[in-house]
Amino acid sequence: MNLPHTIEELTLQTCAPLQHALSEAGIAALLPLLPEWALEHGKLCRSYDFQNYYQTMAFINALAWMTHTQDHHPELIITYKTCTVRYDTHSVNEGAGGLSENDFVCAAKADAIYAGRQVEK
Repeated sequence: MNLPHTIEELTLQTCAPLQHALSEAGIAALLPLLPEWALEHGKLCRSYDFQNYYQTMAFINALAWMTHTQDHHPELIITYKTCTVRYDTHSVNEGAGGLSENDFVCAAKADAIYAGRQVEK
């Protein structure tokens, strides 16, 4: 497996149908590229903070478009000034689930959206 080595490489990746979850070594190699993200109960998680509900919803709408184009959808918890994003891939490991490279790709793209950077498909 040829994993991205930088956040820029990760952000430029496109999600693809995958059959296998990442190994522990693969997760350990990619997680440092996303320092604001953590592993919680087998999911890749991060909370984003905003000044108001409008900004929160603007982020959600941009995130929804990106996840639609990648066909890889997160679990979201939305409050007035916060959005928590949780990624995992339910279809890997014969439906048993786990973390895949797609989770890290979309997490990097979510960070780019939050930072106000343009996200390529």
